[in-house]
Amino acid sequence: MSRSVKKLTGLVAATFTPLTAEGEINLSVIGPYIDYLIEKQNVKSVFINGTTGEGCSLTVDERKQLAAAWCQHGKGKLEQVIVHVGCMSIKDSQELARHAASIGADGIAVISPSFFKPINADALRLFIKEVSAFAPDLPMYYYHIPSMTGVALDAADVLNGIEQMIPSFQGVKYTGTDLRDLGQCVCYSQSHNWSVMFGVDEQLLGALVLGVHGAVGSTVLITLLSGTLK
Repeated sequence: MSRSVKKLTGLVAATFTPLTAEGEINLSVIGPYIDYLIEKQNVKSVFINGTTGEGCSLTVDERKQLAAAWCQHGKGKLEQVIVHVGCMSIKDSQELARHAASIGADGIAVISPSFFKPINADALRLFIKEVSAFAPDLPMYYYHIPSMTGVALDAADVLNGIEQMIPSFQGVKYTGTDLRDLGQCVCYSQSHNWSVMFGVDEQLLGALVLGVHGAVGSTVLITLLSGTLK
């Protein structure tokens, strides 16, 4: 990775995917959505097509459209747009990674496959490497969310040595409740200047004590449900 990278820190919004009453993605909402996050919530970075955004329930084309809209409308407004590209198909993940690079995303993240699961940390590191190869100049983040993937590997084991395989690796979005494992991730990341972002809102205070660099959460968005954006 040749370009300089701004470290991901602070509060990052895990965004919802706006849908019409017919279940189609509603791209017209994204511009006002960005303005709301910046002006009302003071949030300057987003994590899109993740769990909150139901990315794994969307088609590849829908995910591309959403990523392009967030990058287009966020240009000059948002500090970082991180695009989750994880899929069960490695080819789909690779295509989404390639697309994210082409539209000017600031980084990509990937979850573990959850149907045919990696049997160990080596296998998961290899999967992440194969995805990152399609966007080698973008920061890559491992999205650790064992409650959804069913992959019980310690994130710290996945991080161990990953910098030797993936030069673009920049950290982890840790959405798990094992604070021991989280603490080990923080310790390992210190010498690499990686970002450890926490994703369990109700445990954030404990995570901050351990030294995480920020949070990727959805609690900040809850007022949207009351009709703030229409």
